[in-house]
Amino acid sequence: MPRELDFENLRICIDNYTPSHLFIRLTGSSGGTVKVRENLEGKKLDFKKNKSGLYFLVDAKEIFHFPLKEIGTREKDGFSLAYERIKPTEDGIGRIIMLPTGINPYDANLPEPRKSILRHALDDHLLEISFNGRIDVRPHSWYIRPHTLYWTVTKPLD
Repeated sequence: MPRELDFENLRICIDNYTPSHLFIRLTGSSGGTVKVRENLEGKKLDFKKNKSGLYFLVDAKEIFHFPLKEIGTREKDGFSLAYERIKPTEDGIGRIIMLPTGINPYDANLPEPRKSILRHALDDHLLEISFNGRIDVRPHSWYIRPHTLYWTVTKPLD
């Protein structure tokens, strides 16, 4: 998603979808150096942004602060969105489907997402916010024409 829409996309997600987990760790630590691992069931996630950076709040209590010294690795990098899709298997367990770039997220042949994960690299940290179900998106602009689009978050399509 385009960087210039980062905080608009984040606001739409938090206000219109159900966040289930917040996870923040140092980048390059492969799961180590976890700063925040918060189950959000029954809690209210929010954020505020000012000159001092980006603050995440859970039940109105500050839980993490990003000074926003460095955002992304490429000029236009913003949040990315991944869907957890499970393909049924004969054993009943299921298998996660990993989709290559350029696949239409609304392809009718794909199972509905169980959850959506909003990710960003901010100030040497990986931020992940998981949401129940699908976060709806629409095309925004081309990243690599004709196969890769930038997308932007929309309110639920219902």
